[in-house]
Amino acid sequence: MWGYKIPKGVQVLVNAWAIGLDPSLWEDSLAFKPERFLASELDVRGRDFELIPFGAGRRMCPGLPLAMRMVPAMLVSLINSFDWQLGGGIAPKDLGMEEKFGITFQKAIPLCVVPMTLVVQN
Repeated sequence: MWGYKIPKGVQVLVNAWAIGLDPSLWEDSLAFKPERFLASELDVRGRDFELIPFGAGRRMCPGLPLAMRMVPAMLVSLINSFDWQLGGGIAPKDLGMEEKFGITFQKAIPLCVVPMTLVVQN
């Protein structure tokens, strides 16, 4: 495979984190740009290896079908039900996007957002 000999029985691990930061796959790969996926045809179900948030193959996350149905509904509900503002007087340009390494990736400086109930006027 791509000039490498992989012996039978060897466990092969895919570094999804490195793929997500690969500049040959993603323009401006270190920048947080969620809008890059709006017009994308990438399939998050493990068919396009540029983006595999749920893994792929036999070890794929069993929660994929639930996430695909529930996350959009929950997100729309949160956006529709609240106005959002950054807590602590932080400006959007001052948000830190640095990561802290651990078992899971976390933001080095946690994000604090404050939901404010919408006032509906008739």
